[in-house]
Amino acid sequence: MFGQTANNILVAGHRGMAALFPENTMAGFAAAHKAGVDMIETDLNVSNDGALIVIHDRTVDRTADGAGEVRSLALSELKKLDAGAKFGPQFAGERIVSFDEFLEFVKTTDLTLNVEIKDYAPECTDKAVKALRDARLDGRYVLACFGAKAVEYAHTVYGVPIQGFPARFMQSADDGVYAHLYSVGVPLGALNGAEYPDCRKGFFEKRGIDYWTYCPDCEADVIKCVQAGTTLMTCNDPFPAMKYLKENKLRKR
Repeated sequence: MFGQTANNILVAGHRGMAALFPENTMAGFAAAHKAGVDMIETDLNVSNDGALIVIHDRTVDRTADGAGEVRSLALSELKKLDAGAKFGPQFAGERIVSFDEFLEFVKTTDLTLNVEIKDYAPECTDKAVKALRDARLDGRYVLACFGAKAVEYAHTVYGVPIQGFPARFMQSADDGVYAHLYSVGVPLGALNGAEYPDCRKGFFEKRGIDYWTYCPDCEADVIKCVQAGTTLMTCNDPFPAMKYLKENKLRKR
């Protein structure tokens, strides 16, 4: 679907470029695109007035200069918050991004998307799929979620490609969740450990599920992902991955 193979490993920017820019901000998304990533991974919650909000946590406390649950705040209230200053004073004034704003940016690029549903309510999935289809981005995205019920809902109702996770890391999951997955995201710590046989590539390959990994941010961890058989790696800092993959002829871009 995205053109990744063993000889063309893709790189996704995690929440934009979260190691170098405030996460899930337009500054981070623009920087990731300029750096040359293939994909952006981002997150969705829903505001008090039903807007899709690009933010990882269900509260604004960690990343913005406010407090409270995203679900308790209207879009207009969220847009007043500073989403950059906590990361660094040079980013003061960066704003929380609505999904509509984000998609307007994506439409001007060739980026693909990994959109993680953080609010497990069906409303979040419904609105996300509608927005992506209205933006004519079919074929350029997967939806992701750590909640098995949300994964099953998205795939059963909409038939969209889904990235899930090993069942041991998902809420309310059993092996039946794998029938809904296009790809799986495996964390670094579970790649080759003897205690994680159900996290190795072969376990998913025989089920027809693409093997993706996260988040290698140094060359040593990039090598671990390559050795584990990844075809896409999601990085907070994509530069080590892109450099290594290009030097070793494992990335076409």
